[in-house]
Amino acid sequence: MGLSAEQIRESLDALAAAEPAIAAAVARIGYPEPRIRARGYATLVRTILGQQVSVASADAHWRRLHELLGDATDPTRMHGVTDEALRGAGISRQKAGYLRSLAEEVTSGRLDLANLPEDDEEAIAKLVAVKGIGRWSAEVYLLFAEGRTDIWPAGDLAVQIEMGRILGHDTRPSEKQVRALAEAFRPHRSALAIFTWHHYGAGADAAPV
Repeated sequence: MGLSAEQIRESLDALAAAEPAIAAAVARIGYPEPRIRARGYATLVRTILGQQVSVASADAHWRRLHELLGDATDPTRMHGVTDEALRGAGISRQKAGYLRSLAEEVTSGRLDLANLPEDDEEAIAKLVAVKGIGRWSAEVYLLFAEGRTDIWPAGDLAVQIEMGRILGHDTRPSEKQVRALAEAFRPHRSALAIFTWHHYGAGADAAPV
């Protein structure tokens, strides 16, 4: 389960006490709402279905997959399902391969989502070993489904844009720069990531006066 509202608030208060620019941003737009997803296989399935499509399309594909399999939350239901049947549910051949890879990793026990390594980098390595799960997807899973407190998806475009805006940069910092900038904000980077998305959504209201 993801970070609670209280955890987010406590982390942002700690960051605000150390960094005036973050304090000013929180004062302008307030605290973000929690972003919570269920731990386990189904959330990763939905992550794969959501790649490069709208939220509405991803939801539609999930419903069709659930209807096709009878229970899309059960990885064993993927066994024996043809690519043609999956395409009928709106799922591309590439994503079908990703879903099969995930189901095989989970059913074989090679990927135990109830017992991922406590070390964040080790957990990310376990997840990205699955075909179709990249670093960003792994980080978002650990943040929203496991509530890990120091996950920093520096490759996320909105995170890069808003870190630059919050800290007063003239241009968007690169992924490498954003990763370096956030070192000072350990161990509260998960809350900061959630805040950058909140800041991005606030648009003009988030701009310094």
